[in-house]
Amino acid sequence: MVNILIINAHKRYEGWSEGTLNRHLAGVIDAEFRAAGYDVRQSYIDDGYDIADEVAKHVWADVIILQSPVNWFGAPWTHKKYLDEVFNEGLAQKQLITDDGRSRKDPSRQYGMGGNMQGKKFMMSLTWNAPEVAFGNDAQVLYRGKTVDDAFLHIAACYRFCGAEIVPSFSCYDVMKTPQIEQDVVRLRAHLATYFSLSAQNQDALSA
Repeated sequence: MVNILIINAHKRYEGWSEGTLNRHLAGVIDAEFRAAGYDVRQSYIDDGYDIADEVAKHVWADVIILQSPVNWFGAPWTHKKYLDEVFNEGLAQKQLITDDGRSRKDPSRQYGMGGNMQGKKFMMSLTWNAPEVAFGNDAQVLYRGKTVDDAFLHIAACYRFCGAEIVPSFSCYDVMKTPQIEQDVVRLRAHLATYFSLSAQNQDALSA
């Protein structure tokens, strides 16, 4: 049995951003893994959470997926609060990480080698107002050739610091001006199948 934790980081803004798209995508991811026979749990940050329970979920999970909108070029502020609280508690318990990895006795030990999440995988699924052409393109004024994974390195680094493997992110682009949600869902399913070795049989079941 493979254990999947989906963290929905959407922050509700009444009358402006209700989180429908991110709930839908989290549901697609949930259904994808359940169809493969995996055990799935979800945490919706905006609904509140118990910090110790979230640490326990991270310990339990083999795969952690962050589903998040991009608010002013990052995840909502409530996700940063969640990370601070959960990873601080994970450090205090020595569950997610023991220390920063360095050792006076062993100079070969690097900063970021003290994690306890080896064997786990972390992936981000993001919804952007930005178009896809804004990334990996030196001619674009904002990111100047940087990729989505470059833009969200600060979140991936938290998990890598704790020993997890980082899976390439998935993005839905231009979701406010020119949404293409049906096509995005097809791409999302293909992305999950590629990086988590889901079988073609499971893909057929999901499409039925």
